[in-house]
Amino acid sequence: MQFSLWLALAGAGALISFTPGAGAINTMSNSLTAGFRRSIWGILGQQLALVVHIVIVALGVGVLVAGSPVAFNVIRYAGAAYLVYLGIRQFLSKPDLEHEKIAGLRNEPAWSIFRRGLWVNLLNPKAIVFFLAFMPQFIRPDQPLLAQYAVLAATVVAIDILVMWFFFAAAARSFERFTHSARGQLALNRSFGVLFVAVGILLAFLH
Repeated sequence: MQFSLWLALAGAGALISFTPGAGAINTMSNSLTAGFRRSIWGILGQQLALVVHIVIVALGVGVLVAGSPVAFNVIRYAGAAYLVYLGIRQFLSKPDLEHEKIAGLRNEPAWSIFRRGLWVNLLNPKAIVFFLAFMPQFIRPDQPLLAQYAVLAATVVAIDILVMWFFFAAAARSFERFTHSARGQLALNRSFGVLFVAVGILLAFLH
């Protein structure tokens, strides 16, 4: 991949990562509930989902998913339902001042955080459709495809990790002062709960 093309890819990847969405909300929520350092597990789960989407598109399966209303809608509604579920669970979480944590998730296993991040991004068929439109701009058919897809995936994943961890997860740390009071925890739980539900509804009804 030419350096100028890679720079364009990096710029587009950064712009995409900075666009708020379910992944950003999940990252900020994890940063508050599990801590800044452990929020990386959710981010890594989200990256695995991105890699899966890239592989799906590269194999041509993405065209079938995007062209099949039934398959697309099944994934879309499943993803929306999962986000709404996360939102309701967060909204109903009760303050826990004893261990200074939100929703009792400070000691949540890394695998649980990783798995939630994976499903948040994986159950988003719009990501497949997006990559269908995004990836061809940076792939040259006359050059080795595997190497190009590897560079594209590595670039997108690396940028998204940096943005998610050092921007969204770090930004959430500014809200940590609210976790020291029951009222603050309740406000954060309900705020992130509403955001999850809102994104889930948008995913379900926006075409």
